[in-house]
Amino acid sequence: MPGGLNISSDSPELRAAGIIVPIIFSLIFFVGTVGNGLVLAVLLWNGQVKYSTTNLFILNLAVADLCFIICCVPFQATIYTLDGWLFGAFACKAVHFLIYLTMYASSFTLAAVSVDRYLAIRYPLKSRDLRTSRNAGVAIVVIWSLSLLFAGPYLSYYQIIHYHGVPICVPIWDDQRRKVLDIITFVFGYLLPVTVVSLAYTRTIKFLWTSVDPIERISESRKAKSKVTKMIVTVAILFCLCWLPHHLVILCFWFGHFPFNRATYAFRLASHCLSYTNSCLNPIVYALISKHFRKRFKQAFTCLFFQNKIRKKKKRRVGRKVHMVNVGRAFANRTGDFYGGSTEVTQVPEENTRKRDHEGASRTRAWTRQVQDAVVSVEKELLEEEVLAKAGHSLDVTPLRGAVGQDQEEALEKG
Repeated sequence: MPGGLNISSDSPELRAAGIIVPIIFSLIFFVGTVGNGLVLAVLLWNGQVKYSTTNLFILNLAVADLCFIICCVPFQATIYTLDGWLFGAFACKAVHFLIYLTMYASSFTLAAVSVDRYLAIRYPLKSRDLRTSRNAGVAIVVIWSLSLLFAGPYLSYYQIIHYHGVPICVPIWDDQRRKVLDIITFVFGYLLPVTVVSLAYTRTIKFLWTSVDPIERISESRKAKSKVTKMIVTVAILFCLCWLPHHLVILCFWFGHFPFNRATYAFRLASHCLSYTNSCLNPIVYALISKHFRKRFKQAFTCLFFQNKIRKKKKRRVGRKVHMVNVGRAFANRTGDFYGGSTEVTQVPEENTRKRDHEGASRTRAWTRQVQDAVVSVEKELLEEEVLAKAGHSLDVTPLRGAVGQDQEEALEKG
């Protein structure tokens, strides 16, 4: 084993690690891929991400976690199951580079979103011009640029060496350079972001508890912002707790007494798994705290995994389409407001129109002819009525619906 740990490859510890760790990493991979994928689907669905700086930062956090899970977790899981590194020199460098790149991106994003939450709650009106989607996008570009800068040295930090004829991926820098880089990683990748997060959320929570305006305290906007802040604080705390053992192991290795034995090996293994677990916890936090995310998770999950069934159901639905049939414009003009227009509104099944089969077209034409014949009949009767009226005769026309009034019956009897 690299690092000087003197444990036989046939020891119970390594055999247990070879079984337990791949199972844990498989769960991390599955939960993290599905969870962060759903977060991306929720935020990108209907363009929601464009309207909130917080959503942009959550999106960036999900991208970093998903990149870490897909590009790093499967390779790292093989360390405990295979005898050596079988993926080549490029993967040896790239995987460890991506581990620290995404770690920096996550820590910087959490620091940025903590400041964003503080401004949103403490200065809701004054910060509107600052908390824009464009400025959040600029902040994300800066975050990834700084992450590339700090993670860049890890491209040369690891290299493949052959240990008893077996290729393994290990650090090749001398101890002094390794110590400096590990300290820089701890300070800028963990200590500084955690300090910013702690200060920002301490002031935010203090303001929420000491606010004296009762109307503002019970407002819906304040409640919504408090719930979002609670969610982000939980995410930040989990990040701090999950990555703390990893950094403690490194600090103890350089500055304390950290012997290589079975106990320290178990601690290193636990810290390794815990730091990787952080990448799949955020979607769980969103689902537990936010009703909005729970609702959107269900919709996105249904859309992604049952899309074919939904499409089939939609195809079976029969729509209704409105068709306008012109009926006697000249007649409508002569009779004034009697019809109130020159069109007749009918409903024809959209399925028939879409299929355009011979039977449907024939029925439509026959129905249209019936409408036209009825209109012509009405027109003739009204014209006869007009002629009789001009000739001085009383009205003697049978009503259209076959209902004769009492007064009309008496008039007919007298006539």
